[in-house]
Amino acid sequence: MVRGRPRDATVADRVVAVAAQLLREGGYAGFTIDEVAVRAGVAKTTLYRRWPSRDHLVAEAVAALMAEVSLPDTGDVRADLRRATLAVAAGLREPRTRALIAELVAYGARHDDLGAFLRELWARRRQATGELIERGIAGGQLPAGTDPALLIDALTGPLYYRTLITGEPITDEYVAALTDAALAGAGSHRAGTRDASGVAGECREAR
Repeated sequence: MVRGRPRDATVADRVVAVAAQLLREGGYAGFTIDEVAVRAGVAKTTLYRRWPSRDHLVAEAVAALMAEVSLPDTGDVRADLRRATLAVAAGLREPRTRALIAELVAYGARHDDLGAFLRELWARRRQATGELIERGIAGGQLPAGTDPALLIDALTGPLYYRTLITGEPITDEYVAALTDAALAGAGSHRAGTRDASGVAGECREAR
């Protein structure tokens, strides 16, 4: 897990921004802690206090790149979820992003420390979507029995499956069909089956 943070939050933000830019320029293979330290104007010891390894910093930079696509909240939950799923798909169609995610998943599966760090990042990304779904349930736009975690899995899981396993294209038409199917089945499972845990539980813990 995370071993500490730079005292100045602006330093962490600057480091992550530099790391994200380096990933854009050279991908995973060209990413080095030395170059991040030089461009960010910080000592390598400062980086290692917050990110125990190169891959931890890569993971946070990838999360920052993906977070650049904001989650809409227009009041129409179903339309917002469709747009959000299309945005995820658009990111996964970028070859460099696909390669980075594949590398991180592989390393995270072999290294418990990195795996835990990645799960923390993904949980943070899911939280906003989970809260959006909960508002949709509260407002009557989604069925009362909707399980937020299950709906998020149904919307995004197939995208990552195609990205990491089958290599099949993620077209806008596929995403539209996927979101329609996931939303149509949103009320099929009752929240009590999972305590709406995956996301709803994460949201409660984060508050």
